[in-house]
Amino acid sequence: MAQPLSFKDTIVIRSRPDVLFRLVLDPKRRTRWDPNIRLANYVGEEKLASGTLVNIKLERRLLGLSYTAKYGQIQAPFRGGWEAVKPFGPIEKYTQSWVFKNIPGGTEVTLSTNATIRYNFIGKQIEAQLRNMSGQTLIELQRAVDQQGAQLMEDTAKQFQDKMRAEKAAAKKQGKTKKPKAAK
Repeated sequence: MAQPLSFKDTIVIRSRPDVLFRLVLDPKRRTRWDPNIRLANYVGEEKLASGTLVNIKLERRLLGLSYTAKYGQIQAPFRGGWEAVKPFGPIEKYTQSWVFKNIPGGTEVTLSTNATIRYNFIGKQIEAQLRNMSGQTLIELQRAVDQQGAQLMEDTAKQFQDKMRAEKAAAKKQGKTKKPKAAK
Protein backbone atom coordinates (compact mmCIF):
# COMPACT_ATOMS: atom_id res chain seq x y z
CA MET A 1 0.00 0.00 0.00
CA ALA A 2 1.40 3.40 -1.01
CA GLN A 3 2.05 5.99 1.68
CA PRO A 4 1.71 9.69 0.73
CA LEU A 5 4.17 12.22 2.14
CA SER A 6 4.08 16.00 1.91
CA PHE A 7 6.11 18.68 3.72
CA LYS A 8 7.52 22.19 3.30
CA ASP A 9 10.71 23.80 4.54
CA THR A 10 11.31 27.56 4.50
CA ILE A 11 14.45 29.64 4.97
CA VAL A 12 15.37 33.29 4.42
CA ILE A 13 18.48 33.84 2.31
CA ARG A 14 20.22 37.16 1.68
CA SER A 15 20.07 37.12 -2.10
CA ARG A 16 17.84 38.09 -4.99
CA PRO A 17 15.16 35.65 -6.23
CA ASP A 18 16.62 35.51 -9.77
CA VAL A 19 20.04 34.38 -8.48
CA LEU A 20 18.49 31.70 -6.27
CA PHE A 21 16.14 30.57 -9.05
CA ARG A 22 19.06 29.85 -11.39
CA LEU A 23 21.14 28.17 -8.66
CA VAL A 24 18.31 25.83 -7.71
CA LEU A 25 16.69 24.94 -11.00
CA ASP A 26 19.61 24.87 -13.45
CA PRO A 27 20.95 21.29 -13.23
CA LYS A 28 24.57 22.25 -13.99
CA ARG A 29 24.62 24.86 -11.22
CA ARG A 30 22.74 22.62 -8.80
CA THR A 31 25.36 19.88 -8.85
CA ARG A 32 28.05 22.39 -7.82
CA TRP A 33 26.53 23.11 -4.41
CA ASP A 34 23.90 20.44 -3.59
CA PRO A 35 25.56 17.48 -1.83
CA ASN A 36 22.51 15.28 -2.43
CA ILE A 37 22.75 15.31 -6.22
CA ARG A 38 25.72 13.62 -7.84
CA LEU A 39 24.82 14.24 -11.49
CA ALA A 40 22.15 16.27 -13.23
CA ASN A 41 21.84 17.13 -16.90
CA TYR A 42 19.27 18.09 -19.47
CA VAL A 43 17.77 15.51 -21.80
CA GLY A 44 17.91 17.11 -25.24
CA GLU A 45 17.70 20.88 -25.44
CA GLU A 46 19.38 22.70 -22.56
CA LYS A 47 16.59 25.09 -21.72
CA LEU A 48 14.97 25.81 -18.38
CA ALA A 49 11.31 25.71 -19.40
CA SER A 50 8.13 23.83 -18.56
CA GLY A 51 8.15 20.35 -20.05
CA THR A 52 11.95 20.04 -20.26
CA LEU A 53 13.37 16.73 -19.05
CA VAL A 54 16.34 16.36 -16.69
CA ASN A 55 18.22 13.22 -15.61
CA ILE A 56 19.12 13.28 -11.91
CA LYS A 57 21.36 10.87 -10.01
CA LEU A 58 21.38 11.04 -6.22
CA GLU A 59 24.40 10.42 -3.99
CA ARG A 60 25.25 6.90 -2.79
CA ARG A 61 24.06 7.60 0.75
CA LEU A 62 20.65 8.19 -0.86
CA LEU A 63 20.92 4.76 -2.49
CA GLY A 64 22.40 6.28 -5.67
CA LEU A 65 18.95 6.33 -7.22
CA SER A 66 18.49 7.85 -10.67
CA TYR A 67 15.35 9.34 -12.12
CA THR A 68 14.14 11.51 -14.95
CA ALA A 69 12.23 14.61 -13.95
CA LYS A 70 10.04 16.92 -15.97
CA TYR A 71 9.99 20.64 -15.26
CA GLY A 72 6.58 22.11 -14.58
CA GLN A 73 5.21 25.36 -13.17
CA ILE A 74 8.26 27.41 -14.22
CA GLN A 75 7.60 31.10 -13.53
CA ALA A 76 11.02 32.71 -13.39
CA PRO A 77 12.26 33.98 -11.00
CA PHE A 78 9.54 33.29 -8.44
CA ARG A 79 8.57 29.62 -8.74
CA GLY A 80 9.61 26.38 -10.33
CA GLY A 81 9.77 22.67 -9.79
CA TRP A 82 9.85 19.22 -11.26
CA GLU A 83 8.10 15.88 -11.08
CA ALA A 84 9.60 12.42 -11.55
CA VAL A 85 8.38 10.98 -14.83
CA LYS A 86 8.15 7.40 -13.53
CA PRO A 87 8.65 5.56 -10.22
CA PHE A 88 12.21 4.98 -8.98
CA GLY A 89 13.41 2.79 -6.14
CA PRO A 90 10.92 2.79 -3.25
CA ILE A 91 9.35 6.06 -4.45
CA GLU A 92 6.29 5.87 -6.65
CA LYS A 93 5.72 9.60 -7.20
CA TYR A 94 8.04 12.50 -6.42
CA THR A 95 7.70 16.25 -6.90
CA GLN A 96 9.83 19.11 -5.70
CA SER A 97 8.67 22.71 -6.00
CA TRP A 98 10.41 25.94 -5.08
CA VAL A 99 8.93 29.35 -4.29
CA PHE A 100 11.12 32.47 -4.04
CA LYS A 101 9.37 35.37 -2.30
CA ASN A 102 11.16 38.72 -2.32
CA ILE A 103 11.24 40.25 1.18
CA PRO A 104 13.23 43.13 2.66
CA GLY A 105 16.79 41.96 3.20
CA GLY A 106 16.62 38.89 0.98
CA THR A 107 14.39 36.13 -0.29
CA GLU A 108 12.11 33.71 1.52
CA VAL A 109 12.76 30.31 -0.07
CA THR A 110 10.18 27.54 0.36
CA LEU A 111 10.94 24.00 -0.75
CA SER A 112 7.88 21.74 -0.99
CA THR A 113 8.34 18.00 -1.32
CA ASN A 114 5.57 15.59 -2.22
CA ALA A 115 6.19 11.88 -2.53
CA THR A 116 4.35 8.61 -2.52
CA ILE A 117 6.31 5.78 -0.95
CA ARG A 118 5.56 2.37 -2.42
CA TYR A 119 6.10 0.18 0.64
CA ASN A 120 4.92 0.83 4.20
CA PHE A 121 7.73 -1.19 5.81
CA ILE A 122 10.33 1.30 4.56
CA GLY A 123 8.16 4.42 4.79
CA LYS A 124 9.68 5.89 7.96
CA GLN A 125 13.25 5.53 6.66
CA ILE A 126 12.46 7.09 3.28
CA GLU A 127 10.54 9.92 4.96
CA ALA A 128 13.54 10.62 7.21
CA GLN A 129 15.88 10.59 4.20
CA LEU A 130 13.66 12.98 2.20
CA ARG A 131 13.25 15.39 5.12
CA ASN A 132 16.99 15.33 5.79
CA MET A 133 17.67 15.87 2.08
CA SER A 134 15.32 18.87 1.99
CA GLY A 135 16.82 20.56 5.04
CA GLN A 136 20.39 19.92 3.91
CA THR A 137 19.63 21.30 0.44
CA LEU A 138 18.33 24.57 1.90
CA ILE A 139 21.31 24.93 4.25
CA GLU A 140 23.77 24.24 1.43
CA LEU A 141 21.97 26.76 -0.80
CA GLN A 142 22.43 29.39 1.90
CA ARG A 143 26.10 28.43 2.24
CA ALA A 144 26.61 28.65 -1.53
CA VAL A 145 25.10 32.15 -1.62
CA ASP A 146 27.00 33.27 1.49
CA GLN A 147 30.19 31.87 0.02
CA GLN A 148 29.69 34.00 -3.10
CA GLY A 149 28.99 37.04 -0.92
CA ALA A 150 31.98 36.31 1.30
CA GLN A 151 34.21 35.94 -1.77
CA LEU A 152 32.92 39.24 -3.15
CA MET A 153 33.61 40.98 0.17
CA GLU A 154 37.09 39.43 0.32
CA ASP A 155 37.86 40.52 -3.25
CA THR A 156 36.59 44.05 -2.55
CA ALA A 157 38.69 44.28 0.63
CA LYS A 158 41.76 43.06 -1.26
CA GLN A 159 41.22 45.63 -4.03
CA PHE A 160 40.87 48.36 -1.39
CA GLN A 161 44.10 47.24 0.32
CA ASP A 162 45.94 47.20 -3.01
CA LYS A 163 44.64 50.69 -3.79
CA MET A 164 45.74 51.98 -0.38
CA ARG A 165 49.22 50.43 -0.81
CA ALA A 166 49.55 52.01 -4.27
CA GLU A 167 48.49 55.42 -2.92
CA LYS A 168 50.91 55.09 0.00
CA ALA A 169 53.77 54.08 -2.32
CA ALA A 170 52.94 56.97 -4.66
CA ALA A 171 52.89 59.41 -1.74
CA LYS A 172 56.18 58.03 -0.46
CA LYS A 173 57.76 58.28 -3.90
CA GLN A 174 56.44 61.79 -4.33
CA GLY A 175 57.81 62.70 -0.89
CA LYS A 176 61.31 61.48 -1.87
CA THR A 177 61.40 63.48 -5.10
CA LYS A 178 60.28 66.73 -3.49
CA LYS A 179 62.52 67.27 -0.52
CA PRO A 180 61.64 70.32 1.46
CA LYS A 181 64.50 72.72 2.03
CA ALA A 182 65.78 72.85 5.53
CA ALA A 183 65.09 76.01 7.46
CA LYS A 184 68.12 78.15 8.38
